[in-house]
Amino acid sequence: MTMLICEDELQCPPQKDNTTLLQHLSQVTEQRIPKELVPVRFVVSESSASGFKCEFGAISGLSDSGREPIDSIFRFRTRRTENTESFNVVLLVPTGIGAEIGGHAGDAGPLAQMLAEVSDTLILHPNVVNASDLNEIPDKALYVEGSVMSRFMMGTVGLQRIRSNRVLVVIDAHRDNLFINAAVNTVSGARASYGLLCPEVVCLDPPVTLKANFSPSGRAVGRVEELENLCDLLDQRAEQFDAVAVSSVIDVPHEFHQGYFDANGSMVNPWGGVEAMLTHTLSSLYNVPTAHSPMFESREIANMDPGIVDPRMAAEAVSTTFLQCTLKGLQRSPRIITDVNAMNDPGVLTAADVACLVIPDGCLGLPTLAALEHGIIVIAVFENRNLLKNDLSSLAWRPGQFYPVENYWEAVGVIAALRAGIDPRTVRRPLAETRVTRFQGSRIDSGTQTAHCCNSISAVLPFRGVLSA
Repeated sequence: MTMLICEDELQCPPQKDNTTLLQHLSQVTEQRIPKELVPVRFVVSESSASGFKCEFGAISGLSDSGREPIDSIFRFRTRRTENTESFNVVLLVPTGIGAEIGGHAGDAGPLAQMLAEVSDTLILHPNVVNASDLNEIPDKALYVEGSVMSRFMMGTVGLQRIRSNRVLVVIDAHRDNLFINAAVNTVSGARASYGLLCPEVVCLDPPVTLKANFSPSGRAVGRVEELENLCDLLDQRAEQFDAVAVSSVIDVPHEFHQGYFDANGSMVNPWGGVEAMLTHTLSSLYNVPTAHSPMFESREIANMDPGIVDPRMAAEAVSTTFLQCTLKGLQRSPRIITDVNAMNDPGVLTAADVACLVIPDGCLGLPTLAALEHGIIVIAVFENRNLLKNDLSSLAWRPGQFYPVENYWEAVGVIAALRAGIDPRTVRRPLAETRVTRFQGSRIDSGTQTAHCCNSISAVLPFRGVLSA
């Protein structure tokens, strides 16, 4: 059986009273999906009183491939403490959900720079800052692939800062040398201008096949085929790289190329979803940072003039390879630490080091579910509209754990208040009245019990007097 990555959906019933939401969704998913499918992505696309509409990407054929099994994406380790010595923020803008901010071509980059100013470390994923030939990732930020971000929040991996990675670049053996040459020149430019360490550029023949489409909810997803050749290559080069950049053709309907630009942001970026499915799989299999960039199918498409486009997608309109952003991000992407003992080492960030998670409103995936379990503060931003339909305020948050805000300016204010150790609501007006309640303790009415209680206290008092002396 060949390995492939596909997307599917699942209807989960309402949550049971005796389980947490993460436990409930995990149990239902693992019970209902076929055994040969190994999930690598998971999202709740819509929730209501009748249950949860879930979508997941999964690998099939992994057990028959002879490769090591991967951990369940639902594996969760509760953080035992919170490290309050630093204030570290996780910024998430899920790929393929049509987010107003961050849903196109690195258009959440300014947001990342703003949040970095109120964070000691900002942990983000490639979708936030990847802008074709541009990547303005803040110095304080860590570039973390999406599945690694989920595992990090679930408490099963740690992140270790590094000086630099050996980035293996894998490109399609394109039938037109123009695109191969452009990719090689992009790598050479990275080596010459900012010192990228690239041991090799490999032309993969036959290449991995990526086909983009949309899920029932409208999310960008797809199908990945002929994965074996890429995995065989990575198996053979296992000791020669620390990170992997893949550049390959993505099969989309011809009209999507111009239609995406003509839609002025109303069309979900069709390429990002299937890219995420591939990188989730590779990072799960090899525990290294990975990123993908698309390759043009032909000169005809490369020579299309999209005109003046929406600024959010302009970086894509002027690029030939879309590769440079991934190279810059992977150069210093943190090492993935899977050993439980090593996760306790100084300098390794874990879920215990996360102060808050910032997400678009409605986003309910593994990072949000993990934050709910850990007690990590979540800030949900209404202005970053998207396709997901979940009322996050209905979840079982602890007091002071969930902050819905109108925009990212307001999110920065909440973070500043939290860093200062004050309740963000106390700087708003009107200020709510102080809540006063009465707790009525149980009374002991029996005279015998009262006497026994008094005798017990009398017996203890002399002993306490000795201690105080």
